[in-house]
Amino acid sequence: MFRRGLGQPALFAIIYTSVASAIYFSLGVVAQRALGLTPFVYILAGIFFALACTTYVEGASLHQDRGGATVFARYAFNELVSFVAGWMILLDYIILIAVTSFSATNYLAAFYAPLGQGRDELLLCFAIIGYVAIRNVRGFSKTRVNRIAALVVADLGLQALVIVLGLLAFFNLDTITDTIHFGDTPTWGDTVFALGVATVSFTGLESASGLSGEVAVGRRGLKRLVGAAAIIVMVVYTGIGIVAVTALPVVGNATSLGRNYLDAPMIGIAEAFENDLLANTLKYTIAAAAAATLIAAANSAMMGLSRLAYSLSTNRQIPSGLGRLHPTRSTPYVVIIIAALLAAGLTAPQDLELLVGIFAYGALVGLTIAHLSIVVLRFKEPNGRRPYRIPLSVRVRGADLPLLAVFGGIFSAAAWVGLVVTHGGARWVGTAWLVAGIALYIVYRTTQGKSVLRRVLVPEAALRGERHEAEYGSILVPLSGSPLDDDIIQTAGRLAAEEDVESFEKDKGATIEALWIFEVPMSLPIDAALPEAQLKQARAALARAKAVGEEYEGVEVATATVRARRAGQAIVDEARRRGVQAVVLAAEEPSKIRGGALLGGRGGPLDDFVGEATKYVLAKAPCPVILTAPPASDRPATHGLATDGAALGDGAISGRDGAAR
Repeated sequence: MFRRGLGQPALFAIIYTSVASAIYFSLGVVAQRALGLTPFVYILAGIFFALACTTYVEGASLHQDRGGATVFARYAFNELVSFVAGWMILLDYIILIAVTSFSATNYLAAFYAPLGQGRDELLLCFAIIGYVAIRNVRGFSKTRVNRIAALVVADLGLQALVIVLGLLAFFNLDTITDTIHFGDTPTWGDTVFALGVATVSFTGLESASGLSGEVAVGRRGLKRLVGAAAIIVMVVYTGIGIVAVTALPVVGNATSLGRNYLDAPMIGIAEAFENDLLANTLKYTIAAAAAATLIAAANSAMMGLSRLAYSLSTNRQIPSGLGRLHPTRSTPYVVIIIAALLAAGLTAPQDLELLVGIFAYGALVGLTIAHLSIVVLRFKEPNGRRPYRIPLSVRVRGADLPLLAVFGGIFSAAAWVGLVVTHGGARWVGTAWLVAGIALYIVYRTTQGKSVLRRVLVPEAALRGERHEAEYGSILVPLSGSPLDDDIIQTAGRLAAEEDVESFEKDKGATIEALWIFEVPMSLPIDAALPEAQLKQARAALARAKAVGEEYEGVEVATATVRARRAGQAIVDEARRRGVQAVVLAAEEPSKIRGGALLGGRGGPLDDFVGEATKYVLAKAPCPVILTAPPASDRPATHGLATDGAALGDGAISGRDGAAR
């Protein structure tokens, strides 16, 4: 089961809001390109949606993190692939906000014509986008979901009514088939483009998957959700497509739906009815419902965008400042404002076909990555708990290969290639966005000294703008080459990690000084040649320490080796020379303690439970000393020790839980 809060109706409402809205603005573009093939394009789009639905539900049930395809790709591949998916979906969300807001004004023009053109249209569009931004800064609520669910039910009823009335009034199979000449009317390029545009419904799945961890739906509920959504999309899309091309048939390789009603195609269907009373009633009812649904879809898109941006920010795939959370609403208000401004700018050209073409580019990239991720995760995490599993799997190399995800990935990749080949605007703008995003990501990660492929987390407190000074700015950590090294480095990392996002961006984090000490016997010169095996062990331990320590935000790990006669004295000397604020040491296992109540023993002096080096450091260190010890079990972990420094000498001992994983 998902963990908490919202149920199956909420998920369906969020998914179907985008599906329903897509009919209102995509129908004209699809009909303009696909002509008589419009119903068949929507049948294929319904199949695409069903495949995507199974993929998203399995992925979201396996990894209940916000982010949809970007989360699936993170666990299946790496952070770069995850970013590509997220970056393209961000583009889609921005375009969807612009398109739905722009289309809403054209439907409202049914009540007042100037709202569909010129300055009035742009002002109304900006007002809708502003309203959407404010609503999303205020946050998501269950009451809001209930309103969306009611709107979805009403919209479904209206669309079903249009389909029934339209089939009764206009249906003629010859009207459809007589205009279809494969490869000519329409051309293959136009058909591929229309199919790509029809994938707009997929963003509803992204928005719903952004609620992972906030919904409570069982295994049966997930199956019902997938089945109901797929069937409804198939029936509604296909039915509307049939009514559209029979009410406004193709004449001379064109249809009035694309020529005269491109921005408000459902109004064209209403006005095609011969009975004036029926036509006017449907016209104004559709106009009101379409405007409400399109605005709700813009809200849903902004919600998906804000949650995706939050996920990208916390994983440091985009600058953390963009994901800054509102101090009282806990919503990423910075990225919401930026998205609203970009969406407003995109409405200025008033080129619906260009926008939906670019949208299709991003949607198909995201769909392809999502499908491939689910396939890979079946092999990487074969035993992962999946409340929902995609049906129709075959056994391959010890794992269940989901055939529907494989087919979905092949279809979406092929559609993307076709779109790139046939549509110049999508090809150049979409590719430019993709390349620019990858370049910015690589530059951002490398200038921050972070891995391009490895996950890096930013604490939520950083996105809230809470300021916390690092407890220790510099920490010395002597290494031993044992498995316990990871634990003491993690302890140091937690103590040193800076939790202020501004410090993250300015690289003002704390430093861990990872130190390897070569103890040279008195019988040898201090600069004697060291065995290659010891050198190799030291290099491996220091490299591992750097990798583990720099998983913590704002922490840099510096590595060094020293030669000394006594390890304890070397640690103290290096602590003084480097001016560190703390030293982290590993103590013996508690099971070996014969006294020392401070470490969990039965009492007794310090001499009974620490070695000579530890005693020397505790007595002579110029700064606090943190001792960590593994439990008696075989698995290393770190346990804290809290005492008054005076009890054990000049070096204070501070307690911390070093287990960070």
